[in-house]
Amino acid sequence: MADDIEARLTAVPAPTTSPEGGDGSDHYLERRTLRRGSAGWLLLTGLGVAYVVSGDFAGWNVGLEKGGFGGLAIATVLMGAMYACLVFSLAELSSVLPTAGGGYGFARRALGPWGGFLTGTAILIEYILAPAAIVIFIGDYVETLGLFGLTSSWPVYLGCFVVFIGVHLWGVGEALRFSLVVTAIAVAALLIFAVGAFTEFDAGGLNDIPVDASAFGSNSWLPLGLLGIWAAFPFGMWFFLGVEGVPLAAEEAKDPVRSMPKALAISMGVLALLALITFFAATGAQGANAVKAGNPLIQALEGDGGPTALSRFVNYAGLAGLVASFFSLIYAGSRQLFALSRAGYLPRFLSLTSRRKAPYLGLVIPGAIGFTLAAATGNGERMLNIAVFGATISYALMALSHIVLRRREPDLERPYRTPGGILTSSVAFVLALSALVATFLVDKDAAFIALAVYAVALAYFAFYSRHRLVASAPEEEFAALAKAEAELSRD
Repeated sequence: MADDIEARLTAVPAPTTSPEGGDGSDHYLERRTLRRGSAGWLLLTGLGVAYVVSGDFAGWNVGLEKGGFGGLAIATVLMGAMYACLVFSLAELSSVLPTAGGGYGFARRALGPWGGFLTGTAILIEYILAPAAIVIFIGDYVETLGLFGLTSSWPVYLGCFVVFIGVHLWGVGEALRFSLVVTAIAVAALLIFAVGAFTEFDAGGLNDIPVDASAFGSNSWLPLGLLGIWAAFPFGMWFFLGVEGVPLAAEEAKDPVRSMPKALAISMGVLALLALITFFAATGAQGANAVKAGNPLIQALEGDGGPTALSRFVNYAGLAGLVASFFSLIYAGSRQLFALSRAGYLPRFLSLTSRRKAPYLGLVIPGAIGFTLAAATGNGERMLNIAVFGATISYALMALSHIVLRRREPDLERPYRTPGGILTSSVAFVLALSALVATFLVDKDAAFIALAVYAVALAYFAFYSRHRLVASAPEEEFAALAKAEAELSRD
């Protein structure tokens, strides 16, 4: 049977050749190789936390305006459940297909080329827009703290992209170690903040947001009613948004089959703990109404008083958290772009790697786009809302991929199996669709902008790139193998 499968695979039509050498040859892949074995489970865990940690410092608190303390609390629990179910599903999928394609690769096998492209594009929207948004927040922090005497933020944007992309070009091992150190500083600051804030904790302040009597189901616990829970979904996501990007490091991981599920599980556990203590400490110290906008951790520590030594420390550490997320999101975007372009879904030249095995164009071009968007708009909140829209689409498609592969290929070798199986991924799928609809409740313009970007990308795929896929790319070979096995089973 193995010989028959190999024979059928060799009969898969070769992709159209191009000036970039996209003929599926060994030379083509040699120019598109990442540095394998650079990250163990600890660096992968640090990467998972780094993606998210800036969301603990600010952003989630806007959900208090949408749903009040109770509404945001319920939304956070539901979104936490969605991410937990999704992470367990991705742990299984990444053990089956440990490549840089991540979500695109999973969907490519389960849902075909269209499903792969839809998923990969949604992930790209998230990981290109999110760094642009976060660098704006970094600029605001630098101005607020009075660093370097800057009165304009665009030099900060430029400096961040140039310096941190430079670190990534230096090498993935060095980049992930840098990310781990900065993330550790940010996590330590959150724990120190919690100790300080809990000394002022008053449960009576949790429900101090005025009740909207006209909202259905409103009360002191749900001041904006039942609909407020739904509207708070995108902000409950901020405690976890990005952790799903860990599988994008699979080709550069040590023993990805073992280390990837372990890193995903530990990352999710750390993030859930940070969400719990940050949420309660910040809202309980000064009341939910006091921290629903602006910088919640600083407001929780200072109240109506002036800066303290602790609040200054947390403020600077917040900058470290933003840097950690910005840095890691650049990494994730470059790897998704690398995988899609290596397989021909996007222009193939974007997947070329340097002598240090870094996808240099996959780093530089998204960085240029991110800097341009940040400098031209200065609207970080809008760009993050667009990123969340893309993220929720990718979550639904990745969860669906798990369901499809479990049903269609029950005998596929799975070194790690998702606890709960299809039930777990089905919960993630339903909650992801609910979160997707909730994005329209928060920012309709952002949702429609994301849809417009999606439409342009789909037109490119429909009329051009789907006819020029590279059959020798790992994700494509994996899908071709599945097709050959299915044909053999029918024979």
